[in-house]
Amino acid sequence: MNNTLENLYAVVMDRKKNPQEGSYTCYLFDKGLDKILKKVGEESAETIIAAKNDNQEDLCGEVCDLIYHLMVMCAERGLDIKDVLSELDRRAEKIGNLKVMKNVDRNT
Repeated sequence: MNNTLENLYAVVMDRKKNPQEGSYTCYLFDKGLDKILKKVGEESAETIIAAKNDNQEDLCGEVCDLIYHLMVMCAERGLDIKDVLSELDRRAEKIGNLKVMKNVDRNT
């Protein structure tokens, strides 16, 4: 399995524990949760716009930016990426368990 996400998270955690001057990650931790959440929101919006504009290169870059900022948020809040990956694995086990969707009258 690819360890890219775990490796990136390890770098984020290292920056949190061992601040380095000039590091953008350290800047975010220094500014605190509000700044981190603002960046998550901005990157979420930019990802949506890139998806709407149908440019794969832009979309890929924005998804990467969003994932990075989500990892910084997780590190700030004490949520280990291994817990997130474990939850994704748990949810992947449900694939194929289709739900019966309700037929909703959207005209009322």
